[in-house]
Formats: sequence, structure tokens, C-alpha cells
Amino acid sequence: MIIGNGNWIGSITAGSGLVRVRYAPSPTGSPHVGNIRTALFNWLFARHHGGRFILRIEDTDAARKIEGAEEEIMESLRWLGLDWDEGPVVGGDFGPYRQSERLSIYQDMARRLAEEDKAYYCYCSTERLAEMRAQQAKEKRPPGYDRRCRELPPSQRPAGIPPLVRYKMPVEGKTTFHDLIRGDVTFDNAVLDDFVILKSDGYPTYHLANVVDDYLMEITHVMRADEWIPSTPRHLLLYEACGWRPPLFVHLPIILGPDRAKLSKRHGATSLAAYRDQGYLPEAMLNFLALLGWSLDDKTEVLTKEDIVRHFSLERVGKTAAIFSLEKLDWMNGLYIRHLGAEDLRDRLMPFLDKGLPPEAPRPLSPGYVLAIASLVQERLKKLSDVVELTDFFFVDDLSYDVSLLLGKSLKRDLASQALELSIQRLKPMAVFDAHSLEETLRPLAADLGLKTGAFFGLLRAAVTGRAVTPPLFESMALLGRERVMDRLEQALGRVKAILGLTG
Repeated sequence: MIIGNGNWIGSITAGSGLVRVRYAPSPTGSPHVGNIRTALFNWLFARHHGGRFILRIEDTDAARKIEGAEEEIMESLRWLGLDWDEGPVVGGDFGPYRQSERLSIYQDMARRLAEEDKAYYCYCSTERLAEMRAQQAKEKRPPGYDRRCRELPPSQRPAGIPPLVRYKMPVEGKTTFHDLIRGDVTFDNAVLDDFVILKSDGYPTYHLANVVDDYLMEITHVMRADEWIPSTPRHLLLYEACGWRPPLFVHLPIILGPDRAKLSKRHGATSLAAYRDQGYLPEAMLNFLALLGWSLDDKTEVLTKEDIVRHFSLERVGKTAAIFSLEKLDWMNGLYIRHLGAEDLRDRLMPFLDKGLPPEAPRPLSPGYVLAIASLVQERLKKLSDVVELTDFFFVDDLSYDVSLLLGKSLKRDLASQALELSIQRLKPMAVFDAHSLEETLRPLAADLGLKTGAFFGLLRAAVTGRAVTPPLFESMALLGRERVMDRLEQALGRVKAILGLTG
């Protein structure tokens, strides 16, 4: 039995505008990277062919549904810039787009299949099914329903027990389907059990609901993770039983960590919201996700959304697992940050500073001040959230840091006090307190003291910022201003003298 080779669909991919694809998440948690990658590939395919991208919420698993998850799914799509043509909020001619609002459709279809002897009612208790599975495991047999109720005559059906509905699978032969990435895939029907299509509470399983909805919503291509390959023959047999022509199937490569293990939290955050909250840019994340299984060529890494839409094709989607590299994401995000305009960067940094700076930092933050700071750190940021640790000294009056930073590793202790005193003396008469003047005034002092420039500047940096690594030193001093710089140098001098037991 060969189902779903689908030569009829060829004209659709030729740009006729008839492509209809869907992203159908379950609101059971935050959308993770793999899930959103699937949404992105569907969106890119639709936009490339001038088709329709449909958002459908598969919320029939009431026990696992999480409050707010549907809103987070939609917000994740919006954050990446993935708009949907039909679905919740925007509507459409094929709705409703939440499966919980379509229950009567699935129930009618299950009833029809049972009446046509393509499905049957099952009355087995959960206890009996558990015992059956335990016995199968003990005997090392493949798990699966033993078809006890398959030929149960109506006269023997127990009263008062709400049944579930199982699809009547063929017990012999093979089912082959054509995947647009992987080619023909074949399954022995004997290894596929009679799966549930409608639960006893009247809710459908994924198998029935997604087949019914994909047909009624006129989906042309089902693009989903390759973990659904074993379910595809079940879905195709359901299409055949209903008398419907199936869509084409595209199973996308799995995403693995650098160690080639299944992607998990140990490889970094997994939910898209977590990456957003860490300060990754949506345009960088979209570029990065697009390259998880698709590529333009063997060298191009950075592409705009418009570039990706223009070039996206299934021929460029790979069969092998995609490797998620946090190091590469950080590199790409830093690259995108460096290309932001000054005011754009400022506006994106403001929420991270407002949230991350200590309570004593004055608020509201000055947009002009943050703009000046942003220009100093733009080249150093990998994530927007990095800005807090790099720049918090600009926003507080009292520095808290390890005093050993003032002495450094290569600085003789008696020179630290002398260097700070001379720095204060030379800065006091300065008429202009800008970066150029500061460097012209202080750089020669290193030679006068017999110090290496790096050691002397390290002392100044620690005294003025409380950090060993900062934005450019003299630009930072100029932005802090004369009063704060002089005050911090005086405080640092006092600390060094206290350490060395000096007075005066």
C-alpha cells in the first residue's frame, strides 16, 4: 500500500499561491527552540511561495494545559516577527482555530468511522490495559493493544461504561509514504497497533484531530519534527479511511546539542522566552534558527529575514540532525548588536538596565546618559543583558569591590599610593575633562613613575570603576565626570593607605 506520493501537489510549490501550512502547538508549556524552529520553517515556506501560514492551537489535552501558555506561544511568534494569516486573534474562514472548540467535528468523524467498520468501540479498563502492557514488557513483546474489543458484537458491549474509539489498523501488508526530504518511508502494518482516535471523555487524540483539521483547513504540506515519522502511517491510513487526499509530509531534522545528545537545559536555555529575557535579539535568533537544518550554501552565515524568505526551499533542508551551538548564537547575537543604530541599541538596553541595576541607582534612567554609555559597550556585548555587569558603576555613587584590585599583580605596593596621589594632583587643574585630555594628562605619568602603562591604567580602572575589565578607560572617566572621578580616586587612595598602614 503506497499512500501520499502526491504528484498532484507539484503545481502548488511552483508559486501559485496555494500553499497552506500550519503551526499547531499544544499549550502545555513554554515553546522551546525545536518547536519554534518548526514554526519558522513553516512560515518561511509559506512566505516564499506566497501562501498562507496558519496558527492552530491543539489544546485537547486538558490535563496538561498550562494557564498562559497559549499567550506565550503567540508572543514568541510575534517577538520573532512571524505573523499568521489565520488563527486565534486574526480569525479566518476555516476556524475555529482551537481544537477544544471543534470537539463535535472529531466526535462525528469517529462515529462515522465506527459505523463504517473502520474503527471500533473499546471498553477495556485502564487497569486491564496496564496489566496487558506489564505482561508484554515481561515477555519482551512490543507494546500495543491486543485488539480484545475489535470484533466485540453489540450484544456483548457492557452497559454504563463510556467507551473510547480505536482505529482498525490492517494487520498485514506495508504502508509507504513519501517524505519530501527523506524519500519513501515504509512501515510494516503488523507493528502498528489499533490506536485510540477518540477518548472516553469525548476528546480526540492527536492522531484524529490533526488529520481532520489538516484536511478541513486545506493544509497542503505538513512540516513537523521527525519524531512524528512513526505516526505518519497511522495518519495516512486515516486519510484513506476518510476518503481524503493527504497533504505532503516534511519531517524536519532533530536538533541536538554540541555533544550530539538531545537538546536540554544543560546546553543552555530551551524556551524562546528565556533567550529573549537573556537579551538575544529576535533578528539574530531568527537567523540562527533558520540555519538549524537549512542553509543557503556552505559559507553564508548571516542573512536578513528577507534574504531567508527569498532563498528558502525544502531542497536545502538537511536530513541529518542540526547542532545547536550556544557559542555560535552568542557570536551571531553580538554581530547583530554591533550593527544596531545608537538610539536603537539604547532603547533595547533600557529595559535590561532598569530591571538589573541595583535599587540605589536613580530612576528613571536618563535616555541621553544611557545613549552615551551604549556607545562605549556596543562592541563588547554578546547579549543585551551583559550591559548591567559592564556598566553598573556608571549608575551608583558608592563602589563595592575587592580592594586587592587596586594593588594588582604587577604593581609594587608603595607605588600604588604614590600613583593615585599624583593622578589626583594632575587632574585637579584640568580645564577640559574629556577623554583626549585625560589620556594626554595621565599617560605620561606611567613613565614618570616607572610603571608599565597596563599596570598603571589597571590601577586607575579599579579605582574609578571597581572593575578589572571595563569599557575604554578614559571615555568612561569622561562620562562619569570630574566630581565622581575625583571622589573615587580619593576613596581608593584612602583604601590603599589603610591596607599599607600609611597615614595622611
